[in-house]
Amino acid sequence: MTIKVLVVDDSALVRSLLAEIIRNAPGFSLVGAAPDAYVARDMVKEFSPDVITLDIEMPRMDGLTFLEKLMVARPTPVVMISTLTEAGADATLYAMELGAVDFIPKPKLGITEGFREYAELILEKLAAAAKVKVKQRKHVATRAAVNPSEKIPKERLHSTEKIIAIGASTGGTEAIKDVLLQLPANVPGIVMTQHMPPGFTRTFAERLNKLSNLHVTEAKGGERILPGHAYLAPGGFHLLVVRSGADYMIKLSESELVHRHRPAVDVMMESVASAGGKNVIGVLLTGMGKDGAKGMLSIRNQGGYTFSQDEQSCVVYGMPKEAVNIGGVDEVVELENMGAAILGKLKMMGAGNRL
Repeated sequence: MTIKVLVVDDSALVRSLLAEIIRNAPGFSLVGAAPDAYVARDMVKEFSPDVITLDIEMPRMDGLTFLEKLMVARPTPVVMISTLTEAGADATLYAMELGAVDFIPKPKLGITEGFREYAELILEKLAAAAKVKVKQRKHVATRAAVNPSEKIPKERLHSTEKIIAIGASTGGTEAIKDVLLQLPANVPGIVMTQHMPPGFTRTFAERLNKLSNLHVTEAKGGERILPGHAYLAPGGFHLLVVRSGADYMIKLSESELVHRHRPAVDVMMESVASAGGKNVIGVLLTGMGKDGAKGMLSIRNQGGYTFSQDEQSCVVYGMPKEAVNIGGVDEVVELENMGAAILGKLKMMGAGNRL
């Protein structure tokens, strides 16, 4: 089956480069290249594309406005084309909340070489997005709308003995947000890896910090992992957890890519398994590929407990499926119930209160 792609971008160069990549790829068909949202609207009606690439900054109607209207009138998988700036990162994360499936960062320099170099990755993202059944999105949950402390009793979970490791990729920005919103402020320390390039992770951490009851930061390296805190691996660095006496500490590494990613979920989870053993809870959420599967198995083998997101609630059931297939998952859970499942397991583990 041929995947029909519509490119929407006000840059003639970007339209040309993406068109070239799509036309030369087996199994893909370029149905149109629109310079603005109004032309795109007509092309969506005429060609019914399987997936759309969408720029954020466009004349007449910006990409976010178009995306919001699209998800109401004709929900279609969308992959955003994002600039590597703070404003671009913030807009991209908002696009994920509106229903976009994934994003492709626009190279800062050498845009022609940059797009051609990542042609294979672009095509993988488009192919994965085309398979997603897009749901209509409503307003984004806020702290006022979702108060985890009111939904889930605050058990005595303060502890540096227990540690939670969360990994995700495609669709993970929303999935991680949903999980954190379900957790109270006194949960044990959390480390997180989401496949993202440099420049996006800090903005993502700041957004999570505003929405959740936890103190969420982009990891800097050298921090002691504390209860009530969540640490996000920065783009371009692997996050590892090491033991320093009775404490868990964060270490960052620029070692080689794993599964073509840095940060990689497997690197984080394998280090957590080694440092924490039976005190670890591993959580693997939506994502393309198999990163995290071996890490989940390592956590189980060291006596920890693992949860994976179920297929129905995943944007892409890739990483969790791989973990299930190799025996790395203790329990498969719907996204909306993940927080309660984590808290229930912590209670059974008997989290202490050492600070």
